[in-house]
Amino acid sequence: MFATFLRENKIAAGILTVIRLYLGFAWMTAGWGKLTGGFDASGYLQNAVANPVKGPDGNMVYSWYVSFLEGIALPNVELFNFIVPLGEFLIGLGLILGCLTTAAAFFGLLMNFSFFLAGTVSHNPTDIFLGGIILFAGYNAGVYGLDRWVVPFMRKTFNKKGIAAGKSA
Repeated sequence: MFATFLRENKIAAGILTVIRLYLGFAWMTAGWGKLTGGFDASGYLQNAVANPVKGPDGNMVYSWYVSFLEGIALPNVELFNFIVPLGEFLIGLGLILGCLTTAAAFFGLLMNFSFFLAGTVSHNPTDIFLGGIILFAGYNAGVYGLDRWVVPFMRKTFNKKGIAAGKSA
């Protein structure tokens, strides 16, 4: 019942638009600040490796994530210095414009969980909650945005290619 309301109701679409704009502004300003003010993730990553999240028994909780940070992220910190600010900015832009809203919400959640796994709490719980609502609502979260035109266009375009590929096989 609630799922139907969230995914199909026009009032819910309006509420989702407000949530989307709020969350989008937060993402976009965070990304913009990093893009224009300079950003270096190396200190953050080194701290996350040196001080991993530990459980009540004192052992690392996410040793696999610390291994990822140590083996992939730190050696490629220049790549992360580029994709983190750009990703934050594009997530915000997508949410504000209501363009590819579910994709923007998904990647926002991915980044929020990455920060969580590294031990940063900050405003991540709120962002995860709001982003989860947007993701769960699907198309209705972007109906008062560019998704109203972009999603039908993409469905039409990709379905034609899928049908054409099926006929030629």
